[in-house]
Amino acid sequence: MSVEISANRKGLRDFHILERFEAGLELKGTEVKSIRAGHANLQGAFARVENMQVYLYEMDIRAYEKASHTQHEPKSRRRLLLHKQQIVKLFEQTHIKGNSLVALRLYWKGHRVKVELGVGSGKDKADQRASLKERAEKREVDREVSRFNRGRRD
Repeated sequence: MSVEISANRKGLRDFHILERFEAGLELKGTEVKSIRAGHANLQGAFARVENMQVYLYEMDIRAYEKASHTQHEPKSRRRLLLHKQQIVKLFEQTHIKGNSLVALRLYWKGHRVKVELGVGSGKDKADQRASLKERAEKREVDREVSRFNRGRRD
């Protein structure tokens, strides 16, 4: 069972997600405590493959107020824990023009913090408008169905 901590809604809006990966995060103690307090934000977070390691950038974990003498940097790069075959696959897919690694959501899996990465290609404005239109149409259909079902209960 996984409990979601934070989600990157803009990542799903701005990218066609081709494939998803689950990665562990290498964190310090104050970072984990701050995440437990709900002070993590994935807006604009992305990953890069460097020297056969995957790093997460622009994830904001606010400073833990009750920390004693050591404190972490809120927007420092964080290493992701993946298998070597997954790193090679990510490296190959991100070197295709137009593809990038986007952090989609941050969640608990047992006692560990995991990140869902998506290999995505960017949407243009027309694609974004089309997906917004589809979502609005689906919402309208759901409303009509629920209104119809409410009338049938009587």
